[in-house]
Amino acid sequence: MQIEQNISLKQYNTFGIDVKAKQFASFSSKEELFELFSVSHQPSSANFILGGGSNVLFTNDYDGLVLKNEIRGIEVVKQDDEFVYVKAGAGENWHQLVMHCVHNNWGGIENLSLIPGNVGAGPMQNIGAYGVEIKEVFEQLEAFHRNDKAVVIFSNADCEFGYRESVFKRKYKNQFVILNVTYKLRKHPVFNTSYGAINKELEQMGITELNVQNISQAVMNIRSSRLPDPKLIGNAGSFFKNPSVTKEKYDELKKSFDTIVGYENADGTVKLAAGWLIEQCGWKGYRKGDAGCHAKQALVLVNYGNASGKEVYDLSEEILQSVKIKFGVELEREVNIV
Repeated sequence: MQIEQNISLKQYNTFGIDVKAKQFASFSSKEELFELFSVSHQPSSANFILGGGSNVLFTNDYDGLVLKNEIRGIEVVKQDDEFVYVKAGAGENWHQLVMHCVHNNWGGIENLSLIPGNVGAGPMQNIGAYGVEIKEVFEQLEAFHRNDKAVVIFSNADCEFGYRESVFKRKYKNQFVILNVTYKLRKHPVFNTSYGAINKELEQMGITELNVQNISQAVMNIRSSRLPDPKLIGNAGSFFKNPSVTKEKYDELKKSFDTIVGYENADGTVKLAAGWLIEQCGWKGYRKGDAGCHAKQALVLVNYGNASGKEVYDLSEEILQSVKIKFGVELEREVNIV
């Protein structure tokens, strides 16, 4: 374990942005993390924790210490007749964890197949897809407090999960390092095919009997057909959150844009499809230099080769402004800007 100087982060972020970290080190245990915090001359606030790099856009070189989380391991910590509790290191690849659970017929996260990134990012932003969110299967996590140098256990309620939100993105931003996460999965899966595209894909696959393996494969088929592979085209998946508006605002928009896509939330507000809004503003397939908006999914901004983080960020700002002008709706970035 050593701290390296002036290291390129290009291979450590799925956008493939070529910026440098003033200092760089990796850790594979909480003891190594503690030691790195102890020997670093940087204040804890200047330490950036990097997981799979799939939800970050670097716009400048990082003038501090980047710490790569490589805590691995998957284990069953307890089980009963109905549930199995699976603990995974924050540095484990998320999709590999999903595949491990699918292989063992443990239900709950099969709809989250093929989401890029590592386990630690899951509860941080309450990842979700195809009708399922992490909060539905989350049991607890262990996190390292940067200043107190102590390990704290967070329950589901402690995390205050919201739509792509948790306490780690707001109240406790940059205060904790997630070490591991425990999930409560079903031994007798309850299938969630409420998302229309899944049923359609299952039909095309000729599936007549549901299981976690088939649902996982359907989700992977859908994602592969719609979203660019970060190994081929730099991207961080959905760049923007789907915004919610009041019912009155939605009805007003519906009068002017009769094909607008909206889904009613539990609180009575209406969630709009950000991809639809962006596409209506003419951005889908747009490219300027090597920064662009993907041709198949307007929610995804891409780096076609040598775009800088600032070029991608500037494009996102133009998109935000155009949606605000056309619809009076403010989009919010889902990707973390550094």
